[in-house]
Amino acid sequence: MYSSKPTIVYGFHGLDKDIAISILNQKSEFKHSNNKYDWLGNGVYFWENNLERAHQYALQDSQRAASNVKDPFVLGAVIELGNCLDLLDQKYNDFLKEAYQQLKDDLEAEGTPLPENRSFGKTDFDFKARELDCAVIRYACALAKEQGEPFDSVRAAFIEGDPLYDGAKFFF
Repeated sequence: MYSSKPTIVYGFHGLDKDIAISILNQKSEFKHSNNKYDWLGNGVYFWENNLERAHQYALQDSQRAASNVKDPFVLGAVIELGNCLDLLDQKYNDFLKEAYQQLKDDLEAEGTPLPENRSFGKTDFDFKARELDCAVIRYACALAKEQGEPFDSVRAAFIEGDPLYDGAKFFF
């Protein structure tokens, strides 16, 4: 299986200020996201090396009707990725492609359709339900665990927003 040397990154997490203070005072912990549409599977999401984007995220989240973010805030963290499913590295993209095919084959054998990535429309600030991506990540993590090398983290580039300029493939 694949292994990766430990890598340290700086991560930023947008959340409510009262929750952040509680985490800093060790009265609570980061809340793990466990939705079936979470892009990179279960866990806590951080913006790598991007304090400003984490702040923008917290501001956007605070504007949602059901948001718990009343006073947008950002916590920074030094993160050791450990054995990382690093989708910035081709060997892990290849592994994820294999995991997708195995998941597809398994679900077909069961007569179960593959989940789909779909749009929420304009009801949420991210506009996407990444149920397929989440299912593939979860499956890949399960495969790695079965092989005795569970992943400690998942890392990927997140392309979002509008093109920076006409015809651009860079986004903001």
